[in-house]
Amino acid sequence: MTATTAPTVLTARALLLDMDGTLVNSDAVVERIWRRWADRHGLDGDEVMKVVHGRQGYASMALLLPDRPMERNYAENTRMLAEETADMDGVVPVPGAPEFLASLREVPHALVTSADVALSTARMTAAGLALPDVRITAESVGASKPDPEGFLKGAAELGVAPADCVVFEDSGAGIEAGRAAGMRVVGVGPRAGFHRPDVVVRDLTQVRVEPAGDGAVRLYLG
Repeated sequence: MTATTAPTVLTARALLLDMDGTLVNSDAVVERIWRRWADRHGLDGDEVMKVVHGRQGYASMALLLPDRPMERNYAENTRMLAEETADMDGVVPVPGAPEFLASLREVPHALVTSADVALSTARMTAAGLALPDVRITAESVGASKPDPEGFLKGAAELGVAPADCVVFEDSGAGIEAGRAAGMRVVGVGPRAGFHRPDVVVRDLTQVRVEPAGDGAVRLYLG
């Protein structure tokens, strides 16, 4: 007989959802754009890829080129966002994402992404996913993940206490941001397990959402 593992169950009043790597698989584009950037600056592409997931571009640049003025990082980030927005080749939904989002119609939830409005709209559309009504994007915050600002703003917009929110994230920066916001974190995909979220799922096919009464929901994970 094969042993089966019971799913982990979390209760929440709101869900805060990262986009890239969590709802949308955009790794092909991110690899293309950032490896070109690494080549332009004489950096090791593999080392660059260890840094960039989950962060806004200017924040990644600040870590990778620590002696460069931030003004140049902001300017180059603007150009790279435009490049990324024009490149949707290979952008697909994470398995289970359409069904997962459909199950949240009556559940308070928000998109909390390091992408800007244009890029997040383009990628969600390319992946065939509906945009949540509440969206916290790069324009909404003054600090990039791993700063918790985005998740705290998302909770405030939804009118839910941070402790009653569950974050879905794939990157180290995002998982750290969710924890710093005082929220429980579900890690999605192979990157997530290295950063010790509360629970890890392979993809969103391993997530089931059910009403729990009194405005809360139960998440069955695994």
